[in-house]
Amino acid sequence: MSRYIATRAIRGANAVVHEAELMLERALDEKGAEAPVSFPNTAYYLPMILGMTGAEVNTLAGLKPALERARALLHPIPSDRRWTPYLGETLDSGMATLIAEEVIMALRFVYDLQPEPFPGFHLAGGTAYPSKNGSNGSGHLNGPIDDIQLRSWGIQLVDGRMPGFAAIVGCAKSNAVAVKIVRELQRRNILTFLCGNVNGRSIIHQLQEEGVELGFDTYTVPFGTDTISAVYPLGFAVRSALTFGGMKGGQARDILLYNKNRVFAFVLALGEVDDLKYATAAGAINFGFPVIADTIIPEILPTGVTTYEHVVSMPFNEIEGKDDLERAEKLVQKCIEIRGVKVKVSEIPIPVPYGSAFEGEVVRKNDMRVEFGGKKSRAFEYLFMGELDKVEDGKIEIVGPTFDEVEAQGAMDLGILVQVAGRKMEKDFEPVLERQIHYFINGASGIQHIGQRDIAWIRISTAATEKGFNLKHFGEILHARYHADFGSIVDKVQVTIVTDPKLHAEWLERARQAYEDRNVRIGSMTDESVDTFYSCTLCQSFAPNHVCIISPERLGLCGAYNWLDCKASNQINPTGPNQPIRKGSSTDTTKGYFVGVNEFANQASHQMVAEVTMYSIMENPMTACGCFECIAMVIPEANGVMIVSREDTSMTPAGMTFSTLAGMAGGGLQTPGIMGHGKFYILSPKFISADGGFKRVVWMSSVLKDQMAEQLKLVAQREGDPDLIDRICDERSATDVEGTVAYITAKHHPALDMPPMM
Repeated sequence: MSRYIATRAIRGANAVVHEAELMLERALDEKGAEAPVSFPNTAYYLPMILGMTGAEVNTLAGLKPALERARALLHPIPSDRRWTPYLGETLDSGMATLIAEEVIMALRFVYDLQPEPFPGFHLAGGTAYPSKNGSNGSGHLNGPIDDIQLRSWGIQLVDGRMPGFAAIVGCAKSNAVAVKIVRELQRRNILTFLCGNVNGRSIIHQLQEEGVELGFDTYTVPFGTDTISAVYPLGFAVRSALTFGGMKGGQARDILLYNKNRVFAFVLALGEVDDLKYATAAGAINFGFPVIADTIIPEILPTGVTTYEHVVSMPFNEIEGKDDLERAEKLVQKCIEIRGVKVKVSEIPIPVPYGSAFEGEVVRKNDMRVEFGGKKSRAFEYLFMGELDKVEDGKIEIVGPTFDEVEAQGAMDLGILVQVAGRKMEKDFEPVLERQIHYFINGASGIQHIGQRDIAWIRISTAATEKGFNLKHFGEILHARYHADFGSIVDKVQVTIVTDPKLHAEWLERARQAYEDRNVRIGSMTDESVDTFYSCTLCQSFAPNHVCIISPERLGLCGAYNWLDCKASNQINPTGPNQPIRKGSSTDTTKGYFVGVNEFANQASHQMVAEVTMYSIMENPMTACGCFECIAMVIPEANGVMIVSREDTSMTPAGMTFSTLAGMAGGGLQTPGIMGHGKFYILSPKFISADGGFKRVVWMSSVLKDQMAEQLKLVAQREGDPDLIDRICDERSATDVEGTVAYITAKHHPALDMPPMM
């Protein structure tokens, strides 16, 4: 263990704890001990303090014990005359640093100094866009990640699309190097958090100057221009354990080991490393996250705290490469190697960067070269089976004019026809594969794709076309990705791009008929019509004891996988997370007890779940990890249930927000009266059918009412009460039990006349 690192980390820790104590003393004098303290939109209070100490801090007074704990972890600065191992003292100082940094950030919120003001950024939909013409308009960086976003990323973290995350601290050698580092991480779908500076200049400034989009949607999130903001990504790591691992506050050792074994993250320190950066890095090492620096610093070899090396020095100018961009690429490769991140990169023959990090990219109208769909044109997508000897693999054909003659920011009709063939291909797989068009095309930088079927909306940016992107590249993407991702069932892929008006209209009509046929085919499937359900254990990488049971009438709680998806997945990867489950005999058809399902649930949950009902919320409901789209919870006073959307941040009749409720429903726990589920499960005839079904819904987030208005009308008609949706309360009418009961009483909700739920 390096005495130099220990000295600087311990010195940095002592300094930041002292700074936090002074700030708290001032705040107590000015604001009072009972002044509220919180991070916005999280049920985990101040997550680092909650995770490491168990303290649920919500006032200034609550910060004092946390700082006392940090003070107790400090050690004297090492003597020049005596060598000791130092590792324990350094790790203690690192944890003291993180607690003190979270206290400082909480105090900044008290004084409205967070999120950090940052001139020149316009924030929209979680993404920060550099202002036009480099103006210095008002703006701010991201604050701590809220629970909704954490769960939104959850499914990507657990299914491998997002293999890990990186925290970049400091400033790169040049703007070009900064952009290259971020692009390499995006290309590998690694979530990247940005913070810190060197002599007042941050990588955030560098990316802003180069017009790089930052925010949730692009996997590149700017937190702050000082080192202290690095506590946000480490707090994110704590909440990963609390959210998906089913752990509780105060289980510090378990939380740290969870992150070492399951969260693949690393810290990349760019530029000079000062005392505070050493101290913060020591905190990261506690989590099993190695630190890689692009400057000359002492190294810490393996001791078991991280998987491999703890601190690695990789001086940028000494990296072999023909230029700085190649050196930047090798630096990222080294970081991935040291942490052991498992990365799958699909090489796509197109002229723009490609990866899942670009899936949420937004192309604004002023940056758009052309659009297909939307208000001014019609775009559709249609994938269908063909015979092996009639599909020409790799053939990409453009039928009709290209957009070369369309005016800038203009629109035109577009049809994307994908014909696939394979010995194992089945007609039921068509909609599963067709749905992937959205993800595949969206992976290209500078391309925006929204919707599917005949409501697709695609934009191509001017920047992408200047690099050479054209319509044929849609075909290149689809051909490469279908072979890469579905090669076990797809042997041939042929793509036709249709812009000719007459053919476009003809194919659109054929596609719509196919859509309707699929709806009828899938809609006619019931749990009784099959003898096999499917498992989904993707989330076990984060929630080890959770298992989804997916049936034709109950999709996965994340909303991303239905029965046909799982069937296709099992064909593609027979040993993967979607295993067939023979239902076996039913011991209770009303509640949905099946012998085979119970046997599988018991085995797959490591004997933590003995039985599970498919159709009840009151008795042995299905477990959840943390990726659910909705939470259903019983409201005894209303004799019904409420349904809260992940997108809803308001208070609910349970006296808790979605984030707080999620702590009760997630982590692989089986809690009668509350469960996580996918939003389209609400439409199923099997939705809590053992407990009264959809008529039990007395309160529902308005975002669900609005998003699913037409489908919910059909459900109300099916239930024999066409006005039922209007009888269901939402947060616009009441956010407490009394108001909800008053609302449903005035509306004569049928739940009031149903048998008691409890």
